Amino acid sequence: MKPLDDAYANAAYIEGAEAYPARWAQAAQRMLDDLGARAEVGLSYGPGERQVFDFFNASGVSRGTLIFVHGGYWKAFDRSLWSHLAAGALKAGWSVAMPSYDLCPDARIAEITTQIAAAVTRIADRTFEPIALAGHSAGGHLVSRMMDPLILPEPVRRRIARIAPISPVADLLPLLETSMNDILRLDAQEAEAESPTNMSRPQEAEVKIWVGEDERPVFLEQADALARAWGVRQVIVPGKHHFDVIDALENADSDLVTFLTGQ
Repeated sequence: MKPLDDAYANAAYIEGAEAYPARWAQAAQRMLDDLGARAEVGLSYGPGERQVFDFFNASGVSRGTLIFVHGGYWKAFDRSLWSHLAAGALKAGWSVAMPSYDLCPDARIAEITTQIAAAVTRIADRTFEPIALAGHSAGGHLVSRMMDPLILPEPVRRRIARIAPISPVADLLPLLETSMNDILRLDAQEAEAESPTNMSRPQEAEVKIWVGEDERPVFLEQADALARAWGVRQVIVPGKHHFDVIDALENADSDLVTFLTGQ
């Protein structure tokens, strides 16, 4: 055990945590079945097998494209578990894209950031409407990094209207004191460079941070640290923990989807 292992152990403090991945996978498959030909699956944005995204087309003329980046501490999961989270934006008339990315230890976090930038750029190339970004946990870190002027081409970055980091890991230095760093392979230099809390406040996009009231204290602290660093609002969602705070993406009338789609 390392000093901060317990602080970042979400599943250990969520009742029935072990059942969530199977539940997500089933809900995601139902969404794909319902979408039929509107779901384009496994589109490439890079050379690796995991460097692909799914694109869910709006039922009519698209009002915009939401890109959702999944979490899993940069070392777990892929796009296939989250298709159901497209429901809210699709109902609001938006298209939705969900990329996978290489995982640690096969890739470093800085490399994953670059991959997501490539995915966002590829998705932007096939669309003309505004773009919104949402990411959960490690995905919250990755969508936040997209606002670094050195990451995305300026024309792409300027198309990003809104960003919602959900339960983001915004300061990566504490992760050096966790056992998971045996997989992440972070050093202090990369942790500092990859921490959104060390970035300048984004100028182009509107940002609002979401976090569950019942999350581990460290995630409340991480969300607050990013909100303070960037001078943006955060929403603390009553009764939600790290695994169910993302459920709001399924509901077009939720505050989260309303924000992302500019309703």
